Amino acid sequence: MNKRILLIEDNAQNRYLANFLLEARGWEMVHAEDGLTGVALAGQMNPVLILLDIQLPGMDGYAVAQALRSDPKLQAIPIVAVTSYAMAGDRERCLAAGCNGYIEKPIDPQTFADEVERYILGVD
Repeated sequence: MNKRILLIEDNAQNRYLANFLLEARGWEMVHAEDGLTGVALAGQMNPVLILLDIQLPGMDGYAVAQALRSDPKLQAIPIVAVTSYAMAGDRERCLAAGCNGYIEKPIDPQTFADEVERYILGVD
């Protein structure tokens, strides 16, 4: 089974925490600090899941999700927004941009890995 997760996140502390929690479950983490790098890496590495911050430098997460969805070989890969955007309508905007799910920051270390794995393993 493919164990690679692409994390597109510009904040080093957020990358560290997500990496720590998911590697403890056996997932292989690959990081991108901006949207353009994330789109390029997704095309090269065939991740099983993409975790996407929305507030990114240069190309925001909405544009990243749309770019990923426009690539036929990436269309089936689940994209989960992991963002501090938690106002009314933000979740819907993430989903409309092409994300399959939405996890609010700050992430809960007790539940984060379970939430992420739900999108990979299809467990409800």
